[in-house]
Amino acid sequence: MKDIVFATNNAHKLEEIRQILGADYNVLGLHDIGCDEDIPETAETLEGNAEIKARWVKERYGYDCFADDTGLEVDALAGAPGVYSARYAGSAHDSAANVALLLKNLSDKDNRKARFRTVIALVRGEEMTFVDGVVEGSITRELHGSNGFGYDPVFMPDGYDVTFAEMDAEAKNAISHRGRATAKLRDLLA
Repeated sequence: MKDIVFATNNAHKLEEIRQILGADYNVLGLHDIGCDEDIPETAETLEGNAEIKARWVKERYGYDCFADDTGLEVDALAGAPGVYSARYAGSAHDSAANVALLLKNLSDKDNRKARFRTVIALVRGEEMTFVDGVVEGSITRELHGSNGFGYDPVFMPDGYDVTFAEMDAEAKNAISHRGRATAKLRDLLA
């Protein structure tokens, strides 16, 4: 089993990645390597934020690692919340407030088309590599389901009649943005 560091303190993301990568990898989170700091995410793009986090861990702790950044891009909101998805309703990273603001901002919109996009930056030695995953869908008018996290209760992937929050982890991971990006990561690591 190979050790790999995932630059996150988000327990939900860490569990998702562990499930997707499977038993071939021992995925360590930031807490596992003694890092309890919030890594700054100051870039204007998902790629930039993922790179900042991966390089930050490499430079301070010496581990090869990967980091991700994910955004929900809503067509009727000109791609917002995008890179600011986790802080859409303010700096508190409050998922319920983010979802409530999203639904409010879409309340008079008929176009509900959206996509989740994840970018993963992998740093090994001096080499930085990027992979991404996208899932197209739409934003529902109210919350559905209790699984998942973040915007999952209002995101319905194309071709399905349930939200991510109504799917079990295995079904979601098979089609999700993070699942698709992590599958590409798994290929890189192999």
